[in-house]
Amino acid sequence: MQGKVALVTGGDSGIGRAVCLHFALEGATVAFTYVKGVEDKDKDDTLVMLLEAKAAGAADIGFDENCRKLVDLVAKEYGRIDILVNNAAEQHLSHSMDDVTESRLERVFRTNIFSQFFLTRHALKYMREGSAIINSTSVNAYSGGSEVLDYTATKGAIVAFTRGLALQLASKGIRVNAVAPGPVWTPLQPASMPAESMKGLGSSVPMGRAAQPHEIAPCYVFLACNECSSYFTGQVLHPNGKNASSIATHNEPSTCLGFLLMVFVSELVGFRWNDC
Repeated sequence: MQGKVALVTGGDSGIGRAVCLHFALEGATVAFTYVKGVEDKDKDDTLVMLLEAKAAGAADIGFDENCRKLVDLVAKEYGRIDILVNNAAEQHLSHSMDDVTESRLERVFRTNIFSQFFLTRHALKYMREGSAIINSTSVNAYSGGSEVLDYTATKGAIVAFTRGLALQLASKGIRVNAVAPGPVWTPLQPASMPAESMKGLGSSVPMGRAAQPHEIAPCYVFLACNECSSYFTGQVLHPNGKNASSIATHNEPSTCLGFLLMVFVSELVGFRWNDC
């Protein structure tokens, strides 16, 4: 990934931050967005200074004009965008549909799926053959999420968006894929879920635990790196601890198997991730 320019939304914490770190360690220049209201002085100096990641700014990416300004800012700074990671999301606890007000429903859809439409549309002006788009979805898109119903609906929409966009851009040589993590220890969880739920986070999956963000980030490196995933588009990786409740479509288990096979073969031939 040496010399590549990546734009990552929601890059200040959780999976997004881990993705920024992994991309930068592989040689990419990384710009990221963060939650509105967080000042630059609160950013991790290690991430910003040592790994050549740059805070593109606090922008409400649920609105088209903000997305245009953000993308143009990154393109003006670096000349192009090679990798777009649509990762920013929000979720809120809901025990019934009555808890999901019209304003909240719009807010969650704007952050989680509208932003992906807007950012992708504007970023495509600066992307070329060989570029990659990676969308963050969730195991909830397959297993359901009764306590985060609006969030779950957006994650299902992201899967459909990924597949449709992949077909649209295949002839241009731009790949579009997604990652659907299972339970992960991120700030989003305790901020939106009751404390009692946090005690057992991940206990229902066969591996018996939730993942750490750094365990999920390599999936994004794989999908961003042409040497690793040049024949992957319209597919979803499922790092979910073998969540027994997830229901994947027929082609997605082979996607995961292909990823594991690629890693295994890479080890055999001495391939290094930082060769990407």
